[in-house]
Amino acid sequence: MKRLRIRDIGLQLVLVVLAMGLLVIAGCGSKEGDQGRSEDVKPQVALIMKSLANEFFVTMASAAEDHQEQHQDTYELIVNGIKNESDLAQQVALVDQMIGVGVNAIVIAPADSKALVPALARAREKGIHVVNIDNRLDREVLAEYDLVIPFIGPNNRKGAREAADFALRQLPEAANVVILEGVTTAQNAIDRRMGFEDAVAANGANVVSKQSAAWDQTKAAEVTAAILVRHPDVQLILAANDNMALGAASAVSFADLDHDVSIVGFDNISAVHPLILDGRVLATVEQYGDQFAVNGIELALEMIKGQSELVDRETPLVTISRADIEDPDTQSTAQ
Repeated sequence: MKRLRIRDIGLQLVLVVLAMGLLVIAGCGSKEGDQGRSEDVKPQVALIMKSLANEFFVTMASAAEDHQEQHQDTYELIVNGIKNESDLAQQVALVDQMIGVGVNAIVIAPADSKALVPALARAREKGIHVVNIDNRLDREVLAEYDLVIPFIGPNNRKGAREAADFALRQLPEAANVVILEGVTTAQNAIDRRMGFEDAVAANGANVVSKQSAAWDQTKAAEVTAAILVRHPDVQLILAANDNMALGAASAVSFADLDHDVSIVGFDNISAVHPLILDGRVLATVEQYGDQFAVNGIELALEMIKGQSELVDRETPLVTISRADIEDPDTQSTAQ
């Protein structure tokens, strides 16, 4: 079996039955790490992401599947995602379903930094290894459950600050700024908002409005349109992801303002490139998200073998502007 995908409840039940059969055949093994499998059975790794309607996570899933294809003799992969960024109940259900299947490891980009912790605690109680990618789990809640879960991802606050600095340096002093936040309980949304605020304070700009659009393009368009009615003098919109930047750009184009509005996004999805090239979006942040899942899977496999410490791993990021899209060789080398 090269890879497994779960797309509906029916397939998940089939996998549960299959896993139970394998456990009976394999007999009883140690609880921690191998979930009762015999040594000749390939470990199963479950990748649980946020919205598969977001190009960022589609790209992440594709990279993970390519990695499994290249290592099909090493492990099996189950890929899952939720319909929208705020469907916390569905993501919790996916974790519980993977516990039922009896996977060896879960690699998860949590939709919420706090709400997923109890489900992941249940997974750890069953001896399932867990790797946190993209959006960091809340440290205080992890401590409440006495959990140590390694995180793989960038310094979101730093990335947001650098992108906002890039934009503000091109605007007059005391520029009027709007911040579009992601899901406000997600740590990466919090970090990006704080990074934007750091840059605004350092450059003497003014935040005239700060609202959540929950990572969603349509909601961002609606929120931005309403803000522009109240604050038509906005000069810069800082969006915590590219989907919201796309929505903001749509609202700006319909607002028929008498001045340009700069827009900054985050994620560097391909859909934002045409807008960067034609000037509707000034910049975005490349965080190499396609590698998050791959790095998470590789760490999970090391953990299954007992070969890795539970330590966080910071990944690189870089601000991307028109010059970088036109000539990729000009992009900063991320260290």
